[in-house]
Amino acid sequence: MADETPQDGGDGGDGIRTFPFPVDRSVLGVGMQVGPMGAGRTWSTAAPLGRVHRIDFHVVMLFTGGPVRHMIDFAEHEATAGDLLWIRPGQVHRFSRESEYRGTVLTMQPGFLPRATVEAAGLYRYDLPPLLRPDPAQRAGLEAALAQLRREYEDTATLPLGLHTAVLRHCLTAFLLRLAHLAASSARTAGGQAGTAFTRFRDAVERGFATNHSVSAYADALGYSRRTLVRAVRAATGETPKSFIDKRVILEAKRLLAHTDLPIGRVGAAVGFPDGANFSKFFHQHTDMTPAAFRAELR
Repeated sequence: MADETPQDGGDGGDGIRTFPFPVDRSVLGVGMQVGPMGAGRTWSTAAPLGRVHRIDFHVVMLFTGGPVRHMIDFAEHEATAGDLLWIRPGQVHRFSRESEYRGTVLTMQPGFLPRATVEAAGLYRYDLPPLLRPDPAQRAGLEAALAQLRREYEDTATLPLGLHTAVLRHCLTAFLLRLAHLAASSARTAGGQAGTAFTRFRDAVERGFATNHSVSAYADALGYSRRTLVRAVRAATGETPKSFIDKRVILEAKRLLAHTDLPIGRVGAAVGFPDGANFSKFFHQHTDMTPAAFRAELR
């Protein structure tokens, strides 16, 4: 795993450090890396093992040993040989000091792949599970695709840089499509693949949840009727657009309460509640706990 210093302002103002993709350590500076997991290494000396942080890139870890315990967005996941963990940009996570990370790690920078591939592979499907357990046939296909990607990544002599990068994108796409199929199958979502309306809504919520909690406002901005949006979100996730928005707001509030020392009023303001009392009421409705009690339980 790479060793990189976060950029200035890397905490996004919320106290949780966000580490950028270490492009200077990537072979030929391309927007991805693939190689063996390093013992006792994280993305940066400023993010030692056991410390909570964010990354602004995708990480896929394919394990050859275990068990490994890894926290992603308040859920502890236990992976063993043959399992994969997929961490998406912005998710809060933490390495385990007690676990030995063995296997192959793939990192990729947002923007390295074209938009069509991003949509097809569901790179920003935060509703999909991060822990994936392929069956033997699925694992064989993933291992073969990842091995081919690694060979192309390390081969810097055969092709000029432009062709080398193009080949990497094709190999990476093949691996990610296999991975996305596994993730979608694991999720058992009612509607199968998410349609365009849902993916646009999901992306808009990710950009705007801190200030916009209105289903109608999202529908208007995206050019859909409220009814169309309700159908699309329910088909993809089994829940209403309002529930989807609220879950994203609660997740961010939990992140800030658990991993920063921001006053509760400022946490509320950061997720769209200028009035602290309204934030506390909203948080309690969705968690059966006050923000103060939630924070105290984790400290």
